[in-house]
Amino acid sequence: MKSLPTSSPARKIAAGLAVLAAVVLLVLAISQFDSDTSAGSEQAKAAATQSGDSEMYRQLAALARRDAADPLARGSATAPVVMIEYSDFQCPFCRQFAQNTEPTLVEKYVASGQLRIEWRNLALFGDESELAARAGWAAGQQGKFPELHSIMFEHSPAKKNTGVYTADRLTEWAAQAGVADLTRFRADLDSAAAHAAVKADVDEAIGIGINSTPAFLINGRPILGARPIEQMIAVIEARLQDGTEAGR
Repeated sequence: MKSLPTSSPARKIAAGLAVLAAVVLLVLAISQFDSDTSAGSEQAKAAATQSGDSEMYRQLAALARRDAADPLARGSATAPVVMIEYSDFQCPFCRQFAQNTEPTLVEKYVASGQLRIEWRNLALFGDESELAARAGWAAGQQGKFPELHSIMFEHSPAKKNTGVYTADRLTEWAAQAGVADLTRFRADLDSAAAHAAVKADVDEAIGIGINSTPAFLINGRPILGARPIEQMIAVIEARLQDGTEAGR
């Protein structure tokens, strides 16, 4: 089949329809997810089971990369549950999740091989968000993303783009995080590869209609915002149960 010219009106319309379809997909998934998790009746539980095999969840779950060499991911590439986290280092709710919720999930599920957490840089809040995202990527090239991730969220600013994240300060924090080659870190920070990696993450999120942080996909089930730890655990446990039942 003949492809459309890159700049043709038809190409633009097709691209717009693809984005619209993705947004509708996510909205439907969120609506179904919220309905399933808030209802308590047996009928709602049965609907939740049926929705576990729905096409929209499968499509969203397929965004998991499961790349064993991904330096920004935590946990086994073969873990039964993958949580994709779309986050911004200047987002206060992302900081809340990183400091109050994620450590429990890492200890309870990642360490045991049940959960994999895949980070996506959704740099929404301006230049410093973009710079911090690239710094995380650069630290990851030397195996120190989790350490710098923790330091950057520890210093996450109360007001965005006020000079908290600078190249010099990020380099200092990289040294604290144990990044061995700071010259390489500075080069990676400004590299085309870093820019491309962050852009790919942002494009992925926007492509499915995510425009706020934090946002999560847990085996395709969307969660928007920093939810209570109990809800995150409930969704993970449900997805683990899906695997158990499938193996029977």
